[in-house]
Amino acid sequence: MPRQAQILNVALWCAFLAVPMQARASDADVVLDWNAHAARAIVTVGGQVPPRALIRLAMVHLAIYDAVNAIEGVPPYQSYASVPTVERPASPEAAAATAAHDVLVALFPAQVADLDAKYWASLDALPDDIAKVHGIAVGQQAASAILNARAQDGRDATVIYVPGSGPGVWVPTPPAFLTAQAPETTLVQPFALNSTSQFRPEGPFSLTSEEWARDYNEVKALGSAVGSIRTAEQTDIARFWSDNPPLQWNRAWRALSMAKGLGLADNARYFAMLASASADALIACWDAKYYYNFWRPVTAIRAGDSDGNPETAPDPAWIGLLVTPNHPEYPAAHGCFSGASTETLKYLFGTDDISFSIDSNVAGLANSVRTYSRFSDALTEVLDARIYGGMHYRNSTRIGANIGKQVSRFTTRHFFRPAKHANKPNE
Repeated sequence: MPRQAQILNVALWCAFLAVPMQARASDADVVLDWNAHAARAIVTVGGQVPPRALIRLAMVHLAIYDAVNAIEGVPPYQSYASVPTVERPASPEAAAATAAHDVLVALFPAQVADLDAKYWASLDALPDDIAKVHGIAVGQQAASAILNARAQDGRDATVIYVPGSGPGVWVPTPPAFLTAQAPETTLVQPFALNSTSQFRPEGPFSLTSEEWARDYNEVKALGSAVGSIRTAEQTDIARFWSDNPPLQWNRAWRALSMAKGLGLADNARYFAMLASASADALIACWDAKYYYNFWRPVTAIRAGDSDGNPETAPDPAWIGLLVTPNHPEYPAAHGCFSGASTETLKYLFGTDDISFSIDSNVAGLANSVRTYSRFSDALTEVLDARIYGGMHYRNSTRIGANIGKQVSRFTTRHFFRPAKHANKPNE
């Protein structure tokens, strides 16, 4: 007999006899549990690069959100993709675990054995009663609705990107000269935005401008692997923020949730908002990247005599401190992601003035944990880090952060609102 059928039979039999069963409450929040499981399935095992990873993480957390939100009643907040039918009593823990599991299995069928094992562990920690059965049904509905809503979202499209050539144009970069990363992201349906280009910025600086020469020479001096004017602390900062961005920020989100004592319902909304705003920030970022196709410092500095600017002296052997990511430079993706993350955290906690810490798994750091007095302080450091690492120009980091903030503000203004105050997305 299938495991779920066994649960149904046990729960119905216990309900019929009205025999109380001992609760086996989980010591951990199920949303936190499945956030960690999702991060592992998507990035660590699934190997998804940042834009693809965040799109899939958002799907998981939106399913959890709709499931838990429905059980909370009314519902208290504006639903996202569905309002599942709820038979009461219903376990929000069972609903959250089922919603996450079902979305992840659909996205990563090769991981079904591991995900099933984690799922049964989540359910085994709950009482075998009718509330569990009803919660499972709610989670199944929420997962199905998200999967249906995103069935044709473009995330699995095959896009052949052919780079151009000449001054200002992105081309594959050393040392591996990899092909362009995730070009299909420009076609992916956003979660909250009206279109991928909704917050597309103006283009990068003209190559003949003073601003271009200023940014060029800053990264040339600070970002070089050899002969840089960086301090030891700046080198550590660059390397600290070279950790996998979705995993690094996701750990920070989890730590903040635990430090603030958020409950299961709060966490369902918290992670849904953070993941969907961050996913849309990278979708918007990739739209601009592949629209402008701007060259990376390692390409520009080696060809500084080709840009028509007398203030950009070339260095044919220049290489950045860190390996340059394999996608166009403008705008900076970490700025987009971190801008969305910090702006959403400011909204959720009602202030920028929150002391928090972030860790990094990069080996050999002088400081593997960094602490900030404000969310905005972390964002400022991220932007500096991309210059210290030799991957971005100053203007690009600022523009990226602004895109992330705009995406976050739009998302929090129009989605996940208290139900009675929900606005229409195009208002």
